[in-house]
Amino acid sequence: MPGDLTLLSKKHVKREEIEDKVIWITGASRGIGEVLAKQLANLGAKLIISARNEVELQRVKKQLTGKHAPDEVMILPLDLTRGEEYLEEAVQKVESLFDGAGVDYVFHNAAYERPKSMALDVTEESLKATFDVNVLGPISLTRLLTPHMLKRGRGHFVVMSSAAGKAPAPGQAVYSASKFAVNGYFHTLRSELCRKGIKVTVVCPGPVKTSTSSEASTSGQKRVSSERCAELTIIAASHGLKEAWISYQPVLAVMYLVQYMPTVGYWLMDKMGLDWEKRVAAAAQKGNTYSMSLLFGKKKAS
Repeated sequence: MPGDLTLLSKKHVKREEIEDKVIWITGASRGIGEVLAKQLANLGAKLIISARNEVELQRVKKQLTGKHAPDEVMILPLDLTRGEEYLEEAVQKVESLFDGAGVDYVFHNAAYERPKSMALDVTEESLKATFDVNVLGPISLTRLLTPHMLKRGRGHFVVMSSAAGKAPAPGQAVYSASKFAVNGYFHTLRSELCRKGIKVTVVCPGPVKTSTSSEASTSGQKRVSSERCAELTIIAASHGLKEAWISYQPVLAVMYLVQYMPTVGYWLMDKMGLDWEKRVAAAAQKGNTYSMSLLFGKKKAS
């Protein structure tokens, strides 16, 4: 089953936690964000969808169906890298929508495509681009929106992190670092504000099959479908889980090892690092970056 034990024990979405709620999704023009929009619309949410590409947002909106979709779905083009003055204007706009009801949930889904390189080969441009979108943008947006939530005494941030933010692996140093950063920030935010009505759910998916991931069926990696990933994310959020892991094996096993037996878990990461060239090549081709052949040097049967 593609998830941690606590998540899988919940089984179903608590619809009453989603229906008629104002939900803002960033990165909603494709991939998991698009699927989240479709499923949340079907559950009766009042949606605000954001991304940089307004044309793609219009396409997504036309496909949405539900109690408040597509006619009531709001489109807000958004570039997380443009600074706090720009983001403040975006926050003021979303807070005025739906007769000023205010945002109940933010799904932080926008992400920069992970660089496929070793730690010492990362360029300054790639480093800045990754952290601007994956870290600084979501944190700034959260800092600007949270005071409004505190006035209402409620608000829920759903953060699409990654398995790379729990079990860092060779070939994705900067991407992993960005996900560790958001995990640290949002878990701390929750601990500081949980008594004031602010909730945080950090979601850590492993490999996910989306319409934009061109992996071939021969890649050898069993990926969670974007539909199942979105469903489990919404289940986690509606039950108020603090963290959820979504993946098949062996990624889940590696995450558990790093979490509970770090010496063993990081020994496995070191084994992968010995074949770093093969792993980076596999990542670039959407292949199986946690395969047994990469871990232990086993050859595939012909």
